[in-house]
Amino acid sequence: MQTFTLENAAELAVIERSGFVESRHAGAVVVLDRDGAVLFSAGDIDSPIFARSALKPFQTIASMNAGAELQGAQIALASGSHTGSFEHMKVAQGILEEAGLSADALQNPAAWPQHEQSFHALVQAGHGKQKLAFNCSGKHAAFLWGCVKSGWSVEDYLSVDHPLQQLVAETIEHFVGEPIACTGIDGCGAPTAAISLTGLARGYSVLGASVENIKADARVATVATAMVDYPEFVQGEGQPVTALSEQLDAVVKNGAEGVLALGLRSGVAVAVKVLDGSSRVVALAAVRALVKAGELDGARAEEILGLVMRPITGGGQPVGLIRGGEAFTGGESS
Repeated sequence: MQTFTLENAAELAVIERSGFVESRHAGAVVVLDRDGAVLFSAGDIDSPIFARSALKPFQTIASMNAGAELQGAQIALASGSHTGSFEHMKVAQGILEEAGLSADALQNPAAWPQHEQSFHALVQAGHGKQKLAFNCSGKHAAFLWGCVKSGWSVEDYLSVDHPLQQLVAETIEHFVGEPIACTGIDGCGAPTAAISLTGLARGYSVLGASVENIKADARVATVATAMVDYPEFVQGEGQPVTALSEQLDAVVKNGAEGVLALGLRSGVAVAVKVLDGSSRVVALAAVRALVKAGELDGARAEEILGLVMRPITGGGQPVGLIRGGEAFTGGESS
């Protein structure tokens, strides 16, 4: 099995340096309304993709349904891919303590913090890589708490056949509205699901519409609201996912290999897959898609992109730009 090919992809972004187009990113994007109708799409939105860490909110819901009593920042951290700051590690440690476990129980790899100050502090103190610093440690801690509360084994909690991972798979299928096409192993060691881009957007439509919504499922509303209320735990201060969540007041989560999904309170949702796996244009594609769908003003889009996109530089000075590709321009510059 494989994802879609370049033949079925759309040009999502173009990179210009000194007036010369040096790179192009192809992929697919879809915007759905709260009823599941397609408001805008480009590329193949029906073939399976590994949604990677964009599935974390649904994994968190499964962990909580298994008994993990996560709250506030704990939910956001479990649903996020954090930068490993000391604050992030402290919250992950707190989840483990609630479960009566230590960081030794985590089966994700050890890593250096992506958070620069925390990285330097660890090095200066003579410490090595930490499991708590890995960007999925919150998810794994939540998995473990769910296992403890349900009386399930913790030694094999990442096994595809483990009761927790079976619950995760059922939860994902429920929210995306389609069967999982195939299962693989994510970078953190946990199972990951291949679903369509449309299915991913469908799930985020539910999440977005559940933020502070007393009529929504209470568990879903709790997770979605925490992600909006604590965006700095979903990624980190100054990071693009956190900034996008703050600017759009939305549930936003990226995934490795060029995946991003977001859900607005209106129930409008966007899902993006960049075929070459690059993450540098996922926010651009999502924002441009919202504009094409009539869900975001063009001027406001420019403000947001100014905050989340990195400039093309030469000698430390701006020398180019990243702009929307033909999927959004029809061949004209944007």
